[in-house]
Amino acid sequence: MKNADLEILLQEGEGTMLEYKKKPNKDFASALTAFANTIGGKILLGVDDKGRVTGIEDTNELRGNIQNIARNCDPPVQITLQRIDEVVAVIVKESDDKPVQCSDGFFVRQGAVTQKLKRHEIHNLFKQAGTIRFDLSVCPKFNYPDDFDHDKFKYWLKKSTITTESNIEDILVNIEAAERVAGKLLFRNAGVLFFAKEPRRFFNQAYITCLLFKGDKKVDVLDRKDFAEGIVEDIENSLRFIERNTRTAYKIEKLQRENIPEYPMEALREAITNAVMHRDWFIEGGNVFVEIFSDRIEVTSPGGLPAGMNYDDLGRKSIRRNPLIADLLHRIDFIEKAGTGIRRMREGAVSNGYPEPEFMVDNFFDAVFYPLKAEDPASTPQAPPKHPPSTPQVITVLKAALNEDKKREELQEVAQIKDRKHFRKNYIEPLVSSGLLRMTLPDKPNSPNQRYKTTKQGVAYLKQVEEENK
Repeated sequence: MKNADLEILLQEGEGTMLEYKKKPNKDFASALTAFANTIGGKILLGVDDKGRVTGIEDTNELRGNIQNIARNCDPPVQITLQRIDEVVAVIVKESDDKPVQCSDGFFVRQGAVTQKLKRHEIHNLFKQAGTIRFDLSVCPKFNYPDDFDHDKFKYWLKKSTITTESNIEDILVNIEAAERVAGKLLFRNAGVLFFAKEPRRFFNQAYITCLLFKGDKKVDVLDRKDFAEGIVEDIENSLRFIERNTRTAYKIEKLQRENIPEYPMEALREAITNAVMHRDWFIEGGNVFVEIFSDRIEVTSPGGLPAGMNYDDLGRKSIRRNPLIADLLHRIDFIEKAGTGIRRMREGAVSNGYPEPEFMVDNFFDAVFYPLKAEDPASTPQAPPKHPPSTPQVITVLKAALNEDKKREELQEVAQIKDRKHFRKNYIEPLVSSGLLRMTLPDKPNSPNQRYKTTKQGVAYLKQVEEENK
C-alpha cells in the first residue's frame, strides 16, 4: 500500500471492509473477528472516527500486541501489518474456518458496524461457512480497460466522498471492486455490475423490469421498460419510470407550490435499492421487477430472505447476502446503516400520511406500496388516523378477513350487525382509513365485486390487542 492508497481509504469513510481506530483498544479483538467472519477488511490504526490522522508509533511492541490478539482468537485470525506514513494498516483476511470468536463472543461486520451474534446466528454462520459469494467472486470474462465504463465510474465517484486525483486503478482496488493479480487488474462481479459498459453481457439477470398495468391485474400492459445500464443507473431509471406513470397533486401555500406524489417516493427508492442489493444474484433466470397497478406498486426481487432470517426479523436484523454491493451503495448514500431498510420504507410511507407498505416472502421478496388516499387531490398528506377501539366486532371483522378476501355482507354477518349503513360507517370505513383493512378495488369503493382484506398493520394490531388482554 502507498500513501495514495491511504488518501483514498481516508476519504472513503468506514464501511463493511474498513474501520478507523486511534490505537488497539478493548474492542480490537471483536473488530478482528468481525472482519474475519464477514469478507475481510482493513483496520487503520492512528486514525480517529472522523477519518483524521492522529498518528501511531510503529513499534515492535505494538506489532507483537496485535499479533497476540489475532492469535488468541479461535481459530486465529490471519493478518498482515503495513506501515503507511503515520498510520499502521492491519489487513484482515476472511477466515476459511468460520465462525471465529474472541473472548467477548462472535462478531460480524454490518456496514460500518461491528455486530455481536446471537446463538442462532452463530449456527447460521456455520451453515454459510465455505459458500461462494457472488459479489466478491472474480469475473474472468471481464477485460479491463476494454469493458470498463469510465463515465459510470466518474458518476459513482462524484456521488461518493472520494475526491482524490489518484490513479483510477488504485481507487478500484481500494474500494474492493477489483484486485491486482500478477500485475493484472481483475474485476469482481460487484465491480462489473456497477462499472461495466454492458453488464448483461456478463450477467443476463442484471436488469430491472418496470411494468405499468391497466387495472389491478397482470393482464393488460400499458408500458414496459427493461433497464440494464448498471446498478446505479437502473435504480434511478426505475424511479423515473414510477414518477412518469403515477400522479402528482399540488398544494399552494404562501405562494409556494408543493408537489405531493401519489406514492411515497423515498420509501420506493429504498425498496428498489434493497431489492437490487439483497437479491440472490446466483438465480440467473430471475431479475428485479417494479410493477405499477391501479391500486398499488409492487417491488419484487428473487431469492427471498437470506438464510438465518425469517419474517419476524424484518426491520430488526440484517444479514447481507451481497456485502460488497451493499458497501458500494452505502458509499454513495443510496443506503444508510445496516438493518434500517425495512424501517425506512415503513417510516418513509407512514410518517408522510401514506398507508404502511406490506411485505411478502417466499422464493421472492415483495414490497407492496399503496397510494395516498385523500378526498381533495390537492390536499397535503395527513397523519394516519387513530385505530378504532378494539371492540369484539372490530376484532371479529379483522380475524374474518385474515386469510381470504371478504365481501362487506360476509363481514357484516360475522360481526352480527344488522344495519348495513351503520356497519359501513362505523366499522368498514374506520378500519380502512386506519390502514387495518384494505379494499381490493380501492378506485371502485362501491363496486359489487368489492372485497376487504386485513393488512399487515391489521395483523400487528390483532397481536397487540391479544397481548394487552393476556
